[in-house]
Amino acid sequence: MSQIFSPPRAIGFIEQWLKDYQANAGTDGWVVGVSGGIDSAVTSTLCARTGLPTLLVEMPIHQHAEQVSRAQEHMNDLQTKYANVSDVHVDLTNVYEGLVLALPSEEDKSEGLALANSRARIRMTALYALAAQRNALVVGTGNKVEDFGVGFYTKYGDGGVDLSPIADLMKSEVFAVGAELGIAQSIQTAPPTDGLWGDDRTDEEQLGARYDELEWAMRAEGSSPENWTPRQREVMAIFRRLNRANQHKMRPIPVCVLPDDMRRPG
Repeated sequence: MSQIFSPPRAIGFIEQWLKDYQANAGTDGWVVGVSGGIDSAVTSTLCARTGLPTLLVEMPIHQHAEQVSRAQEHMNDLQTKYANVSDVHVDLTNVYEGLVLALPSEEDKSEGLALANSRARIRMTALYALAAQRNALVVGTGNKVEDFGVGFYTKYGDGGVDLSPIADLMKSEVFAVGAELGIAQSIQTAPPTDGLWGDDRTDEEQLGARYDELEWAMRAEGSSPENWTPRQREVMAIFRRLNRANQHKMRPIPVCVLPDDMRRPG
């Protein structure tokens, strides 16, 4: 039986879920990193709508100009609409450069994935420092395809959060919620990017498939491939490869559990 996604119902449900979580946690508000993309725009708007103190954090590290301008546009828009919203600009470029200089000189310090991921981990550290100052929670911005499909996030970077309000939304559903919330058109139409490279490379260029294709693969996993097109077969192979390679992000940290007979009574 097919199901029809309702953005208004999803918005109301997530807002209440956030309020309930905050009440049980006994904390005072939210801290959200804003990148200029649809996921962080939707997440920060949902947090703002709870009425609880919401700090929006822009953290450029050699950031592409369009990403910075979209983030600023969104933060200005939210502060116009919600009195509980504030923002802070934390330029982490010098922190990142200090890390690059501190690494062994023989390392390839061009634009490798390790250094790209370090940007996300530096940002996570900044978010938690700001949250600690405010007795607030760090809110994750990952969607279902990224978090549980292909694992397209940085372990202990943007994956290091206190709660994930949109992690059960497919990317198409995030866009639908964004349209319902009135997110700026510049953000709704911008090609998704992780913002870790200092240029305008897109998620599709890195993943090898569009989000709607990966969403199809996530839903089609386990179904019969008889009627798949050649492109769908290719996308499924991409999805399975990424899902398998990134299971270490999605599963709990392995623990070496000692057998009972190693703890005999003395």
